[in-house]
Amino acid sequence: MSVRNPLRLLNLAGKSLLTNEALSISALEYLPIELFPPLFMEAFCGRRRKTLKALVQAWPFVRLPLGGLMQTPHLGTLQAVLDGLDVLLAQKDQPRRCKLRVLDLRNTSQDFWRMWSGSSVHVSSSSSMAPGTEERSRSEQPSAPFEVFIELHLKERSIPYEYTYLMRWVEQRKASIHLCCKKLKIISSSMDNIMKVLSMMQLDCIQELHVNCTWHLSTLAMFAPLLGQMSNLKRLLISHIHLPDPEEQEEEHVVKITSQFLRLQCLRDLQLESPFYLEGCLDQMLRYLMTPLDNLEITHCLLTDSDLTHLSQSPNISHLRGLDLSGVTMTYSSSEPLPALLEKIASTLQELYLEQCGIRDSHLEAILPALSHCIQLTCFNLSGNLLSMAIMEKLLQHTSGLPSLSRELYPVPKESFSSDGILQPGRLAQCQTELLEILKHLRRPRTIWISFTPCPHCGDNTFYRPEPIIYGGNTLA
Repeated sequence: MSVRNPLRLLNLAGKSLLTNEALSISALEYLPIELFPPLFMEAFCGRRRKTLKALVQAWPFVRLPLGGLMQTPHLGTLQAVLDGLDVLLAQKDQPRRCKLRVLDLRNTSQDFWRMWSGSSVHVSSSSSMAPGTEERSRSEQPSAPFEVFIELHLKERSIPYEYTYLMRWVEQRKASIHLCCKKLKIISSSMDNIMKVLSMMQLDCIQELHVNCTWHLSTLAMFAPLLGQMSNLKRLLISHIHLPDPEEQEEEHVVKITSQFLRLQCLRDLQLESPFYLEGCLDQMLRYLMTPLDNLEITHCLLTDSDLTHLSQSPNISHLRGLDLSGVTMTYSSSEPLPALLEKIASTLQELYLEQCGIRDSHLEAILPALSHCIQLTCFNLSGNLLSMAIMEKLLQHTSGLPSLSRELYPVPKESFSSDGILQPGRLAQCQTELLEILKHLRRPRTIWISFTPCPHCGDNTFYRPEPIIYGGNTLA
């Protein structure tokens, strides 16, 4: 018999039970475990609040992935589930069959519901979603607080009413409920609203934080102590922080922010967009980093030679797999820091982005030996820099021995422009032909992309489709 048939029978049984709601509720104590998910789906879709409340109290799984069903949030069904949880929380001893310790409101776990609805053919009665074999949670111990997982994007717009109701419900039960959010996005939200919401959350549950706000530096410094409480944070992205008002306080704010990195001992991915406040004091942040990073992005700001030197000397960047310095204006008063940085991470680096960094021929020539040692490099973006055909030929020669390099984005050679910076199609075509001849001479099948944007002369980001130059067949696309 196919896997679909017994699951289809389970669905029919669930529908049949719901024809008599009182009977279905009274039968829950004796109901086979396999009938709970299809019965819950039928009750949820039919908005049978009494049945939902009763099912929660007898749920035989550690986790209830409600978010997978809430494509269109409905306050009534959420209230029914929370009412069921209230009954459980009020009981000194949990019912014998009930194993529920986690309510998951994230838009995930569709596989759980597909498995029990029969829409997946890769399941069996011994599935890993059977009771007691789900992913273990720290809340599985009966004495631990109940956990509620959510996805949360804090924006200027008000939080949906269903979430407002949930927040109010959690706030009234702080002692017995842990509100958890693994991925938190804060986008142009007021600090008062942020403080209020985060005060209800378990900050050590947050693993990924994205802050994209038009804040002053003083506001980020005010937020910093909350950041320090996110002890399990793995990925941090901060962007769009404005200049501080009183200039004399900038150093104090930077110390308040960077010192919190001491407490982020799980951090692996750090992305800072427009961190103007790090110019000349990047060493402060690097000093407080406690763990090796896998990915570092510092973009659209000014870094001094001293900053780059400190970066190359930091022990916690020596195993980087990704480095993005796009839009970073470098002083280049010394030719040593950038090559030293690349040499240090050459054995592990997989992705390198140096887009619009003001790199000229002499700067690129200085990093070519280190670049040729990046044997794991798969992606290299150098667009938006002003480079000659001569240095691009050297670049292609030095990178021809990198076995994994498959995505290469380079700027239009400066010979393609007129003296006043206007792109000349005829000159561009000639440069493309010459680049193809270089690839043929190197005798390695390869595709490179020539990007028109951003313009190395004026920084214009008007979109033009990048042009591929392909050697593998003898064609110029």
